[in-house]
Amino acid sequence: MGRPAWHLAQLNLGLFKEPLDSPLMAPFADALDRINEIAEQSSGFVWRLTDDDGGSSSYVEVPGESNPLMASNLSVWTDIDSLRDFMFKTDHASFMRQRRDWFQHVEEPMTVGWWIPAGTIPTLVEAIERLEALRQNGPSDAAFPLTRHIPPAPEPERTAASPTGPERPST
Repeated sequence: MGRPAWHLAQLNLGLFKEPLDSPLMAPFADALDRINEIAEQSSGFVWRLTDDDGGSSSYVEVPGESNPLMASNLSVWTDIDSLRDFMFKTDHASFMRQRRDWFQHVEEPMTVGWWIPAGTIPTLVEAIERLEALRQNGPSDAAFPLTRHIPPAPEPERTAASPTGPERPST
């Protein structure tokens, strides 16, 4: 069995209560490098969006968003179980439990997952489009909540004429 045909891309947006450099946000901001390092060393981690200095994507401007308190986290994982292990079985979980200290409550979905061909990297613009698709149309192959993910297409049959197999149809 070779490498998987699909990887899981995920976007998580958050609306900070205050600017990231405020005293309220200091515990969160101070932990970003450590939590990102844990992610990068986690089994199944593939890639994450970073700022221009290779740091946290929390400092990356969200396309189409005028609120400077909006933050993004975009990453790619080999599978949903690897992402969940990082989220709930590392020190990241303690920060999730404290998210109400740092983030405003937002009624609409702020996270989305979707399958991408292994070896590709999503853009933040694409990720925002996927989140909008989830918000407008509900869960689908194109965009699903991480709490109710849709499995990837089966591994494609490989033939001599097509070493990578057929492309997955988009929905």
